[in-house]
Amino acid sequence: MTEIIALTHCLASHLSGTTLRQLRHMIFALLCISGRVTTLGLSRWTEQGGSYRTLERWIQTPLDWGVLLWTVVRVHLLDRDGKYVLAGDEVVVSKAGKTTHGLGRFYSSLAQRPIPGLSFLALSLVEVQRRRSYPLLVEQRLPVKRAEKLTPAPKRERGRGRPKGSKNHVKAVPTLTPELNLLAGMLRTILARIAPLAVQHVILDGFFGTSPAAWMVRDCGLHLISKLRHNAALYLPYTGRKPPRGPTPRYGDKLDYRHLPGDACCQTVTEGQLVTQTYQFTALHKDFADPLNLIAVVKTNLRTQKCAHVLLFSSDLSLSAGQIVDYYSLRFQIEFNFRDAKQFWGLEDFMNVSSTAVTNATNLAFLMVNLSAVLLQPYRQHQPDFSVLDLKSHFRARRYLEETIKSLPDPPTAHLISRLWLRFSALGGIRPPAHLQDAA
Repeated sequence: MTEIIALTHCLASHLSGTTLRQLRHMIFALLCISGRVTTLGLSRWTEQGGSYRTLERWIQTPLDWGVLLWTVVRVHLLDRDGKYVLAGDEVVVSKAGKTTHGLGRFYSSLAQRPIPGLSFLALSLVEVQRRRSYPLLVEQRLPVKRAEKLTPAPKRERGRGRPKGSKNHVKAVPTLTPELNLLAGMLRTILARIAPLAVQHVILDGFFGTSPAAWMVRDCGLHLISKLRHNAALYLPYTGRKPPRGPTPRYGDKLDYRHLPGDACCQTVTEGQLVTQTYQFTALHKDFADPLNLIAVVKTNLRTQKCAHVLLFSSDLSLSAGQIVDYYSLRFQIEFNFRDAKQFWGLEDFMNVSSTAVTNATNLAFLMVNLSAVLLQPYRQHQPDFSVLDLKSHFRARRYLEETIKSLPDPPTAHLISRLWLRFSALGGIRPPAHLQDAA
């Protein structure tokens, strides 16, 4: 419990003494619990002062979770000289019942179909050098009711040619979906909170690889890195001579993915029968207002001659092909945050139904993702493969050991305590800490 107190001391200025003390009991119980992470289950693992009613009152207390998440990252995990990018994605949690706040049907990539549950948008700070992701802000996405289909008004047919007196104009501001509006508010909140930390890029998956999403990200002062559909209609910039009449065309030849420009190939890698070619060039899309820094990764099977390609893009024209590919691969780090939050910290298990309780249970799971990253650091210096499961078995062993020592009539020797700790920590763990192995 002493390291938990030291770890959460940075939160003292944002929480009352009672709330912070109860939070420490919750953290200790989360590190010890072996079953489903529910309020009742946590109350069975807390020490004195963490009863079920106490945890219920805590779970109904409104908290500023964005500040708490950022405080842990800023104090314990932030490298002032490191390079960071933002990564965003949606996580869907399956839930039953009818009264849970925000319950609806959302598409689950794991189930490959819409399922009843809750949806959350999360933004994480990703450290490029260490390739680690730390959650910063999580907001619940509420289900949108289907609007009634309205009969569109008949359009007046226009004659051939350009209407007399019409002028050139910039593309209209796109209509943002509820997801993009929510994401825009989250981005602005985070940028104001983490300043003066310099973050220039946000990485989103192919669902956000659209012109409204690119416009929204640029409006927030960031550059977008995402993925386009494999059949996106892209054009090369026009490079021909200016026509004798009229303006210079903007769009050149339409991009043929089977015959990409040879001079745009910047890397070729052969691994057995698989050849991977990376192309980089500036491309135009009629829905996007600005040119795109496009990366086409083409893989060819030499035996079957079958080809497949992936289209990555960025609104930042100064990035190299290697940087865009590397940054987009970093997006998957947020999936590890989702996995840990679901598997170890109760994101999939909580049974709360009110708005405040759902928010607290969700954000507590992501707070534990950051806190566990801090707790794992000293162990991974000696054992790089030391996992969250080993960390939990370590704290569970301490809980068992404390109860065992309290039940003994005489205090045991230090050697016996080390042997007991080694035996207890092996229950449910993959590998015990190195210092316990030495003690054995």
